[in-house]
Amino acid sequence: MPTKLSNEVIIAAIKGFESQKEQVDTQIAELRQLQNGNRAESAATSQVRTRKRRKFSVAARRRMREAQQRRWAAVRGETAPAGSTAATAPKRKRRLSAAGRKAIIAATKKRWALKRAEAAKK
Repeated sequence: MPTKLSNEVIIAAIKGFESQKEQVDTQIAELRQLQNGNRAESAATSQVRTRKRRKFSVAARRRMREAQQRRWAAVRGETAPAGSTAATAPKRKRRLSAAGRKAIIAATKKRWALKRAEAAKK
């Protein structure tokens, strides 16, 4: 092996080999259980889970469930379920009133006038 390896490369190699070792150990345990006539499920469950699961909010899980229901309904050729958000009317777009638009324009003009006056002083 080359002698000029950085610590990061060595650490990455160690992690990779350890993950390969865990996979091989799991497969060996499953094969041993098959050889003994036992089920292979206990070998998979005995392994400690090292990766944390991602957590979704209740609203996100609801949206995912409804989307999956719509996909399956489309596959079966049915209409979307009654409780889904797709069946409800979409929200109306919010509009800016004429008075609100004039107020924003006036504030912007005032702000730029102050900025120009400040720049002229310098």
